[in-house]
Amino acid sequence: MRAVRRSVLLGLVLAVAAVVMPPSTVRTADTSLVVVRTAQAVDHPRSVVWILCLGSDARPGERLIGTRADAIQLVGLNLDTGAGTMIGVPRDSYVDIAGHGHDKINASMTYGGPQLMADSVGRLVGVRPDYVFTTGFLGFRGMVRAIDGVTVDSRFAFSDPVRPQGYKKGINHLNPFQALIFGRVRHPLPRGDFDRSANQQELLRSILRKVRVHQSDPGFMERGLLASVKFMDTDLTPAELYRLAQAVTAIRPGSLHGCVISGPTGDAGGASVVFPDVAQARRLGDDARKDGTLDHGC
Repeated sequence: MRAVRRSVLLGLVLAVAAVVMPPSTVRTADTSLVVVRTAQAVDHPRSVVWILCLGSDARPGERLIGTRADAIQLVGLNLDTGAGTMIGVPRDSYVDIAGHGHDKINASMTYGGPQLMADSVGRLVGVRPDYVFTTGFLGFRGMVRAIDGVTVDSRFAFSDPVRPQGYKKGINHLNPFQALIFGRVRHPLPRGDFDRSANQQELLRSILRKVRVHQSDPGFMERGLLASVKFMDTDLTPAELYRLAQAVTAIRPGSLHGCVISGPTGDAGGASVVFPDVAQARRLGDDARKDGTLDHGC
């Protein structure tokens, strides 16, 4: 009975949020969630949901979905087993963007927004996302603030001015701004953008861990949902938002595994790029497509 009451309450929170949120013409969107137009053609079981999670590099005054993506994670969720996978795509991956020739994959956002970004990632990995979730700096910090910070397990020790004590190897408790930097910094890391992508995956796990631990606390999920949708542009209905939120919180953090697409770095048109290992990307996509999990590792 308690679970039923919680489901009804969460549904009401989303419904109310959808009504009271001001239109996008009079506010600045910190997050965006859209359905991929070609999602019906996705070749994967319907028990698996694929969400392309993007961190926008938009600065104040810039459009959230009109600016290059700084973080790119394709996340598959198996609704039957509670397992999932994250496939990290280096932002400088040099790929063929439909209608625009070869460029860094994150340029797809400037050319055609989330829909073209989904197309570019889908063609690289071989799995087309069902949804694209984009967050900016303020949106990410707001979500972390709503759950009172996160705890990450860092693979490396490194320093940064926003955290005088630095980030130590192992457990680190981070406030919203420190969490943002943890997912953005790359220069102190041994493999640069590849390690940054892995850190972004650890951040996603840390958020899920925090939600799973506290989801039964009175008001916790409601505050988190309101923080997520308060300044969100979306074409999903409240019912769809609710079902997607349920799907995400059903995933077990320990069963959410990640890989980052590798490849050599080089120069293209005077810019430093990554030439992604397409064979690896397709293997990861093929491995995860059937059930949303990586059975054979990276």
